[in-house]
Amino acid sequence: MEDCLFCKIVKKEIPTQIIYEDERTLVFKDIDPQAPIHYLIVPKQHFADVTNVPAGNDIVSHIFTVAVKMAIREGVSDEGFRVVNNCGELGGQSVEHLHFHFLAGRQMLWPPG
Repeated sequence: MEDCLFCKIVKKEIPTQIIYEDERTLVFKDIDPQAPIHYLIVPKQHFADVTNVPAGNDIVSHIFTVAVKMAIREGVSDEGFRVVNNCGELGGQSVEHLHFHFLAGRQMLWPPG
């Protein structure tokens, strides 16, 4: 999508602090962090949200594999972390490109908001 913010970040048309990259995903720092460690894990392929991922596509599984890599990298795999996906306007999704928030470095509360 030409006007998608995250697609532009994936294409490196908009600079960001990249934490990790592989052939399918890009991980970068959230510009409005809600925890000491707050990354966005974004598939390079555009999906508006999780409901638009075709059956049989394993991108969500891959994203969780990347989240575990981030937890190990940041040394929080034993103490805990949170992975969040907001879907749709009422779900709190602000950018229409599938993405997951990786949050760590503080006690997470419940309910989240």
